[in-house]
Amino acid sequence: MAKPIPLADLPVYSRSNPPVAGTDFSTGAVFLVNKPKDWTSFDAVKYLRGRFKTKKVGHAGTLDPMATGLLIICTGKATKSISQIQEMKKAYIGEITFGGSTPSYDAESDIDTTAETDHITEELILQTLEHDFTGEIMQIPPMYSALKRDGKKLYELARRGKTVELAPRPITIYRHRVLSFNNPVLKIEIECSKGTYIRSIAHDLGKAVNSLGYLSALERTSIGDYSNSEALTLEELNNILRPNG
Repeated sequence: MAKPIPLADLPVYSRSNPPVAGTDFSTGAVFLVNKPKDWTSFDAVKYLRGRFKTKKVGHAGTLDPMATGLLIICTGKATKSISQIQEMKKAYIGEITFGGSTPSYDAESDIDTTAETDHITEELILQTLEHDFTGEIMQIPPMYSALKRDGKKLYELARRGKTVELAPRPITIYRHRVLSFNNPVLKIEIECSKGTYIRSIAHDLGKAVNSLGYLSALERTSIGDYSNSEALTLEELNNILRPNG
């Protein structure tokens, strides 16, 4: 089995280093892509596969359809390096709405329970984040996720009305910063480890401040040293690789 190519040896295409039409991307390349809202990560891979003219295309970390931001897509031999990217820290800007909960922990499903929010202050949020959401913590993944149980994806079971008991998993929250709080909406920046569900943080934070909460918006701003500010949109990539449509 061929060894993964070191990331430092792979071309990384971005705003400051855009790809050139006609390049053979099957030899291995990394693309910084700004995923639009309502697209699945697989939608983005499928859209770009034909434009890269290689079947070997994969992404280095799923973004939910509701989320926007940095999606790293690898082609050819670079797909063997995906695991290196997946181990990197991730940073997000999320919007958490207190006072309600949803089955999916985000705005992809309807609010099914409500709670009071009048008592929630920025000071309470800061204290709770510092006490319960800093460093290594245990997190229970949401039922609406691609994790598997007995060969079935959890979201498939959830959509059939089934629930299973999920074991908490260790994650690390390296830092968090409250950007704004206009009750009931909190805007927050979070840097975290692989395997962290920001939806679960929204859900758990809502409970921790004696209310409820769900993730109402999310942008992934960075993966390791790769930034979404350098990411190309799907439209930009299409215009570069297929200038005539």
